[in-house]
Amino acid sequence: MAATDRTPERPPRLAASRQLLRDIARRPTGLVALVIITVLVVAVTVGPWLVADPSAQDIPRRLEGPSADHWFGTDHLGRDLLARIVVGARIALGVAVPAVVIAMALGLALGLAAGYLGGRVDSFVIVITDTLQAFTAVVLAILLLALIGGSLTTVVIVIGITFAPGYARVVRASVLAIKKDVFVQAERSLGATSGRIITVHILPNVLAPMLILMAIDLPVAVTIEAGLSFLGVGVPPPTPSWGVILRDGFDRVREAPWPVIWAGLSLMVTTLGFTLLGEALRDRLDPRVREATEQGPAPGGAV
Repeated sequence: MAATDRTPERPPRLAASRQLLRDIARRPTGLVALVIITVLVVAVTVGPWLVADPSAQDIPRRLEGPSADHWFGTDHLGRDLLARIVVGARIALGVAVPAVVIAMALGLALGLAAGYLGGRVDSFVIVITDTLQAFTAVVLAILLLALIGGSLTTVVIVIGITFAPGYARVVRASVLAIKKDVFVQAERSLGATSGRIITVHILPNVLAPMLILMAIDLPVAVTIEAGLSFLGVGVPPPTPSWGVILRDGFDRVREAPWPVIWAGLSLMVTTLGFTLLGEALRDRLDPRVREATEQGPAPGGAV
């Protein structure tokens, strides 16, 4: 009997993830997003060990421009701006990623409860989300931080709470549509439990829009954290948040513009990368957008 060689198959989820990355990388904007995010992740993971101490002061060399010793220059206390920007990237992602995860978890729980249970639970969740969304994210965050005080953990929780209503509404709308489908009604008639219906049929269908929303919310969370720190109610100094660097730099922008330039560029590039990633994920995972892209414009310019 001849032996047959069999190549072990990749797990379906791993293969799907790699295919998704290939699809994103085929798009010019998606490739730019992946490059920016890869550089950012590398800077966050290994950068702090490769740069100088961000809190070390060299007063005689304060407000210097870029040089061989300080590639990005120094701030008003002679601290190395490259080190502070790199550590600031860790602060930005260290706030944005957990905040978005908290928002997703809260929104998923509220959206599932509202959409699946309906009735009074649905009405209660709608009241909560409408109340939170009546305030802009920055205003609500400033209000909460003014009441409970600013710290890294507090900023994460506050941003997560302000973003949660958006996830709750997306999940609720998806659940309301899915639970009316024929296959869900058939499962229920065959005696399927609510837990099985939620885990097998509902959750896989709400993950795609939630991933898109997460990618879109990440740059917003980075910007809000920087804005709160700039206003003095976010991450307190001397923590090298990009917002703190911007605030210190604006006070002395006529003497040395480098803190404002480097912190502003870091914010711009980071938000651009995550925004482009969100658009690429939407184009790939949203069936309506994907279908319109594949079909292309109608012949003769007809709509």
